[in-house]
Amino acid sequence: MVLIAPSLLSADFTRLEEAVRLIEEAGADIVHVDIMDGHFVPNLTIGPRVVELLKSKTRLPLDVHLMVDTPSAVVPWFLDAGADWISIHAEASPHLHRDIAVIKNAGRKAGVALNPATPLAALQEILRDLDFVLLMCVNPGRGSQPFIEASREKIRALRRWRDDLGLGRPWIEIDGGVNLSNLNDLAGDGAEVFVAGNAVFNAPDPREAVRQMRAAARQAGTP
Repeated sequence: MVLIAPSLLSADFTRLEEAVRLIEEAGADIVHVDIMDGHFVPNLTIGPRVVELLKSKTRLPLDVHLMVDTPSAVVPWFLDAGADWISIHAEASPHLHRDIAVIKNAGRKAGVALNPATPLAALQEILRDLDFVLLMCVNPGRGSQPFIEASREKIRALRRWRDDLGLGRPWIEIDGGVNLSNLNDLAGDGAEVFVAGNAVFNAPDPREAVRQMRAAARQAGTP
C-alpha cells in the first residue's frame, strides 16, 4: 500500500481551497491537516470550523493530526467537523484506550502519533486497536525541518513488530522531512502513508511532485 498525504501546513493558508483541489487533481490519496494548540507544540494553526469547510471542498479523506495538550476535549469537535482519520499523541493522552475508542466508535480511522524520542513501547498495550501509527520524523510544531535519521530504524522496528504479530494494521504513516530524495528508502523501511508538505507545496510543480512521490514509493516495493 502506498498513500500520499500532502500536508496543508506548507500551503498558503489564504488559498486552502485551491491547495486541496490541486493535490486532488494530482492524484493524492489523503489531505493531511495539522492541528496545533500553541501548548503541546509552539505554534497555532486551525480549528474545527476550517476542517468542516475543507470537508465540503474535497472528496479526499481528511487526516487530522491533533498536536494538542488535551485530545479528549477536542476529538469530538473534529469528529463533528468531518475528520476521516484522527491521530492523537501518546505523550498528550493519559487515557489512550478511551480516546481511541471514541474515534473508532464514530466509524473513523484512529491513530496514535509518537514524537521522535518516544519509544515504540508506548504502543505496547494499544497497537492492535489502531488503524494507523503516525511516526514523527521531526519534532512537531513547524514545517521544513530536516529528517531525523534515527527514525528509519524506528520505522523498520514497527514494521517487524507488526509483521511478527501477523497484523495487516496499523498502517505506518510518517511525517516530517519526507521528500523525493529519501522517500524510496523510507518505503523500503516499511512506511506506507507519506506526509509531505514542503516537498509538495514548495515544489515547482506540486502535481508532478505528488506523482513522483507515488512512483518512488511503489518502486521500493512497499506492499
